[in-house]
Amino acid sequence: MIQKFLYLEWKAFIRSASFATNLALKILMGFVAVYFILIFLAVGIGVFYILKKENMDPVATVNKFMIYYVLMDLIIRLLLQKIPVLNIRPMLVFPIKKSTIVHFSLGKTILSFFNLVHGFFLIPFSVVLIIEGYDALSVVLWFTAVYSLLYINNFINIILSNKDNLFGIFLAIVAILGGLHYYDYFNITDYTAPFFDAIFNTYWAFAIPVMALVGLYVATFQYFKNNLYLDAGLSSKHDIAKTEDLTWLNQFGTIGTFLKNDIKLIKRNKRSKTTVGLSVMFLFYGLLFFTNSIEAYNNPVMHIFAGIFVSGGFLITFGQFVPSWDSAYYQLMMTQNIPYKGYLSSKWWLMVIATLVTTTIASFYLYFGVQVYLTIVVGAIYNIGINSHLVLLGGAYTKTPIDLSSGKGAFGDKKAFNVKTMLISIPQLGLPVLLYWLGSKYGNPTIGLSLVAAVGVIGFAFKDKAFSLIEKIYKAEKYATIAAYKQKG
Repeated sequence: MIQKFLYLEWKAFIRSASFATNLALKILMGFVAVYFILIFLAVGIGVFYILKKENMDPVATVNKFMIYYVLMDLIIRLLLQKIPVLNIRPMLVFPIKKSTIVHFSLGKTILSFFNLVHGFFLIPFSVVLIIEGYDALSVVLWFTAVYSLLYINNFINIILSNKDNLFGIFLAIVAILGGLHYYDYFNITDYTAPFFDAIFNTYWAFAIPVMALVGLYVATFQYFKNNLYLDAGLSSKHDIAKTEDLTWLNQFGTIGTFLKNDIKLIKRNKRSKTTVGLSVMFLFYGLLFFTNSIEAYNNPVMHIFAGIFVSGGFLITFGQFVPSWDSAYYQLMMTQNIPYKGYLSSKWWLMVIATLVTTTIASFYLYFGVQVYLTIVVGAIYNIGINSHLVLLGGAYTKTPIDLSSGKGAFGDKKAFNVKTMLISIPQLGLPVLLYWLGSKYGNPTIGLSLVAAVGVIGFAFKDKAFSLIEKIYKAEKYATIAAYKQKG
């Protein structure tokens, strides 16, 4: 039966209307996977000797920070790892045991890249330990226990896949723990390192995570088996809607109507809430650049790069998926007498307002100097004048339907990748950096900032012409977009 399931998965892939695109993306993602595999492989082989060179105990040091490794793995899974549950639905009409369906679905996640990639760090590291004279059995048991913890993350992610805001919660926990550790207020590793040391130094402690993994798999299996009904566990969850008139927006006419819909969409759906959370994270992205904590980022050219991100977090994360936010009812919208310009203007105003609010909140960067905050303000001007138009333009070619009930993929979707959107993204970040570099090189940093701000002002001045061009492109792509939103494969 498992063989038949694999056969059906293969047929679904090659028969998809977007087969050529999917194949190209698989190849592209393959290169990305190879890149990360090489990184994990290099770390797995080299970390032992690097720590030895620094006169540190490799095993004790790795065990000390393993808690952060495991927590970051969980955070990345919550953000990026998708759970293959939708393919279960067609199987329920056939005489197939529910246990077989659930085992197959869970088995697919076991072979996920998010699980296998850790082997390219843990296996080489374990081999090096054995070569360097460590007890082979202790190494194997330690490897088994650590990998069990990572697979526990896999099943935690499955169980919690329908819970809101967990990514932000776990990220905040890690950030707080890391900050307390860095400033010597509280060191979580003092409590977790003995556990990992016990796994390595004893022959019984490894059984704790292994048994926890087995128990969690059984619990996950039972949970999905008990909810494997079209009219129950797999049915769409419907929350009680709250009435929100937002009548004060009526004064803005058509734009106000669209703004009301967008505000309600953001407040009511998991994916949009996740996007807002990510835009808040971008607010603090500048700390990597402006605190001089990373030497490579400690230069003015990189600062303007940070200014774009700090002020434009919402613009980037939300704007890249216009009109995909409305993919569920886009066909209905297109049957109405809705002016494209009003629709696009509402999205533009939403991004502009968010950029202004973000820039105001980012005033705490004044602590690092007026020049730093001025860089963020200039980034906001460029975002409003240029990038707001570019993300709308890119949206015309991003024909990826969005599942609003899922928080996954808030950073982007590999299906949204194409040459046109890639080319459009170049001036979003490359042009302001180039302008600032030219101004700084042949003048001073103030001239560099002035050039970036001037281009932003010019873009704002030509807003109407830009909108006319974007509107024509949206109309030209209208039917291709509708067809793409119909395609689920």
